[in-house]
Amino acid sequence: MNLGSWQLGLVCNAVIMVAYGCIAMAIVVPLWRSRQLRTNALGGATAAIFFTCAVHHGAHSIHMLMPSLGVDDPRGLAMREAWGWPLAGWDVIGALVALYYLSLRRSYGSLLQGAQLFEDMRVREQQALELNDTVLQGLVVAKMALDLDQPARAEQALASSISSASKIITELLGSKHHTLDLIRSVPAAVTVGADTAPASERVVQDIGKEGDPR
Repeated sequence: MNLGSWQLGLVCNAVIMVAYGCIAMAIVVPLWRSRQLRTNALGGATAAIFFTCAVHHGAHSIHMLMPSLGVDDPRGLAMREAWGWPLAGWDVIGALVALYYLSLRRSYGSLLQGAQLFEDMRVREQQALELNDTVLQGLVVAKMALDLDQPARAEQALASSISSASKIITELLGSKHHTLDLIRSVPAAVTVGADTAPASERVVQDIGKEGDPR
């Protein structure tokens, strides 16, 4: 018995239904366990998309299968007639993409694990606050040390602040699967009074002033 286009479409839609259902569960379960199912709108919406698509493709398979089970379903017969090879070909592609995505979830491990894939914005905000607090505290200590004429302590505070900030940024961006270009699009600006200039130019100007015999 040769495999017809509608039969291929039936099988592929069933595969897509199972794959999308698994993806939806893989997103929902971690969100539910971490109590983010209601608060993480992006994760919940993505899971809903996969779930509704699973139902949609599953309905195609069920309707086309029912006449073979002895159920009189005019819609199933009509779908069989309408399911040509071009449509079946797209079903094959869709099934392969769904299976490929599932294989990526297994290969990438924690990178694509439900709640981590749709990390709550509150976590990002907390990390940003910690970074800001680390840098600010280091600068305050360094300024106090300079005011007390303790340059060694100021240098130590700045070095510690830079090291801590670098560690936090590394943890935020760290991933063996991605590399980022950390070169700024524009130079960092330092404002002193009414004068604003890129940081590198400010350093050169200050050194020039210190070395000016006038």
